[in-house]
Amino acid sequence: MKNFYRFTLLLVVVVLSSCASRKDTIYLQDMEDTREYPVIQKYESVIQRDDKLSIVVSAKNPSLALPFNIPGTGGYTVDAEGNINTTSGTVASKDDKPGYTVDINGEIDFPMLGKIYVEGMTRNQLTDYIKKRLVEEELLKDPIVMVNFLNFKISVLGEVGKVGTINVPGDRITILEAIAMAGDILPTGRMDRVAVVRDYGNKRRIIYVDLRTKDLFTSAAYYLRQNDLVIVEPTRQQADQENQRRFSYWQLGLSTVTTLVTLILYFCK
Repeated sequence: MKNFYRFTLLLVVVVLSSCASRKDTIYLQDMEDTREYPVIQKYESVIQRDDKLSIVVSAKNPSLALPFNIPGTGGYTVDAEGNINTTSGTVASKDDKPGYTVDINGEIDFPMLGKIYVEGMTRNQLTDYIKKRLVEEELLKDPIVMVNFLNFKISVLGEVGKVGTINVPGDRITILEAIAMAGDILPTGRMDRVAVVRDYGNKRRIIYVDLRTKDLFTSAAYYLRQNDLVIVEPTRQQADQENQRRFSYWQLGLSTVTTLVTLILYFCK
């Protein structure tokens, strides 16, 4: 009877220890009600190598801005006779739109202005730079320049509802928004150790964040950058179960091979 009670108590301890604590599954649990927390409002993504940019230049007279636009990006085209036609019809996807790809040197080749080093600039900085060049070189008097990302993407892997790549509309997304778009973290995932793998030029860095605490708001990974990789690790319990499952498969395979060898040796006698 004593052994029975001991076994029961041990079983209860094992079951309770294997269950996830409520604190492990709540976002931003240390935030206080009605208290205000600072948020970075002026965050802007910076341009990186391999980014694809849409740069549209317009003016009061559209024909004067034509030389500075890739055909089809400015809402109008020029036919063989030189007539200006407004484009219409189905809007192309971001992948289909023509744009400027930032090369390995961090540059784009812009009409009339030549090579421009854009790596590290924000959209607004590049907009101001092109406008300034166009005015200073007397190419356009009152140019209007619009710069947008065409391939702002992030990938989410690990213990989430939907693993995959997310196309971001615009150039600003938080890690919480990315997790939400990926179907939230599964019960088998760790909220206290979410990894963000980020490229910095020729280097790569990994940043760990805890989604359970308000400190997330001041993390360098709160706002994601293009091509960031978000990885949600499995809980230790889930990892142990996976290892145990693999060990069971290996044990079954070894047992099968041992049985076959024994049978072969038996019938070969």
